[in-house]
Amino acid sequence: MRHFDLSPLYRSTIGFDRVFSLLDQAAGPEGTTYPPYNIERTDENTYRITVAVAGFAEPDLSIEVKETTLTISGGKKAPGTAPKLEILHQGIAARAFVRRFQLADHVQVTGASLENGLLHVDLVREVPEAKKPRVIPIAANSQAKVIEASAA
Repeated sequence: MRHFDLSPLYRSTIGFDRVFSLLDQAAGPEGTTYPPYNIERTDENTYRITVAVAGFAEPDLSIEVKETTLTISGGKKAPGTAPKLEILHQGIAARAFVRRFQLADHVQVTGASLENGLLHVDLVREVPEAKKPRVIPIAANSQAKVIEASAA
């Protein structure tokens, strides 16, 4: 039901076609909504992804970064000797999942923590000095200095 028309943005931006196509894919109906997540901007260059992983422990979760893709996956390990329980009502989803996020250039994962059923993944954007904008001084129209040499 949620569909955003990004066509007005195409008129005023150049070179962001890939970003808009990723947004279109993310908003598409084929995307899954489990588990729910938030993306927060905590500072100018720091971000945090929070994923609701109630019922999962640290050994059940996996975080992997490959090039510009962050993959968070979870799955319950099969219990070896635990007795099978008869569940009368199951309202807590504990199914396996894989959630992928496309990271922008120069975004690095700095850490992850699990607290109160929420998995927090911290990210930082570190732009190299060579990629940062530089101010180029403009030289005034100056005459070249001429040094006179005395004839011997």
